[in-house]
Amino acid sequence: MTYVAVPNRYERIPYRRVGRSGLVLPALSLGLWHNFGDSTPLDTQRTLLRTAFDLGINHFDLANNYGPPYGSAEINFGRLLREDFRAYRDELILSTKAGWDMWPGPYGQGGGSRKYVLASLDQSLRRLGVDYVDIFYSHRFDADTPLEETAGALADAVRQGKALYVGISSYSAGKTREIAALLREHKVPLLIHQPAYNLFNRWVEKDLLATTEDLGAGVIAFTPLAQGLLTDKYLDGIPANARINRPGGASLRPEHLSEANIRRARALAEIARRRGQSLAQLALAWTLCDPRVTSALIGASRPEQLVENVAALDNLAFSTEELAEIDRHAVEGGINLWEKPSSDWQA
Repeated sequence: MTYVAVPNRYERIPYRRVGRSGLVLPALSLGLWHNFGDSTPLDTQRTLLRTAFDLGINHFDLANNYGPPYGSAEINFGRLLREDFRAYRDELILSTKAGWDMWPGPYGQGGGSRKYVLASLDQSLRRLGVDYVDIFYSHRFDADTPLEETAGALADAVRQGKALYVGISSYSAGKTREIAALLREHKVPLLIHQPAYNLFNRWVEKDLLATTEDLGAGVIAFTPLAQGLLTDKYLDGIPANARINRPGGASLRPEHLSEANIRRARALAEIARRRGQSLAQLALAWTLCDPRVTSALIGASRPEQLVENVAALDNLAFSTEELAEIDRHAVEGGINLWEKPSSDWQA
């Protein structure tokens, strides 16, 4: 049956300008890191994408190695794009990334080399079945490649018409300033930074948010729900169908579900209850209450999760007292898997 999007799809979600650019993004965007590989039935993926778009989520975020297996999320999304969303392509913001390991041999192990970055983009375009993506990211800082080379590759992606905008992910504040300056030399602005950011991982507050504001770049936060830790899922133990027990779920580690983290999550859930929200809704609202955050990337395995998450946008205001109480429990939880590249890590 031919998919027809609901006509009022842009009335539900607020859209925010990305830094000082001409682009706007929905306050919530859909990340395809999990649940869009070959281990998830295609009909489930189709339902998730249709539900998201009908709710006003028009930004879908991918990467070359999303799956499992690597590349399968782009292949599956490309098929659904052809079958369901071809007529809506100009309403969509599609993004992909290159930076982590992807194919065998020295040129496929990730990083920021021109060889890897541009070859990866060409592969992504073929898997997606599109001529261009709206945003192309350097997925991580690579200390073994001159930053000038990475910036030049990103700029060439724009000049070649294969990407409309470029961004970075998991770069430190200092390297963010450096690559922004290098991109300016090519007359290509740095559009956006995609860092991990949530109640238990607040590293961006030290200096990254101030840096992006100064540069006129937007911020899109990934893992705003800490891979499910900031939902009701783990408050009473680990359910059998949890991500940690599924293929591709190894990024959520047993130590992330420490008793200390669960105890703090329960305290935050009580604050959420008093606000008339779920823990997930509180976590998303808190991430978005800083105006420097353009959008938050959510994942979903069921359409009901998308509906619940979008409902977080109904209450984004926090009192001073609420924020102070949240701060007592929103402390670093040892869950930042991306700390090394964002600390200018060198292998």
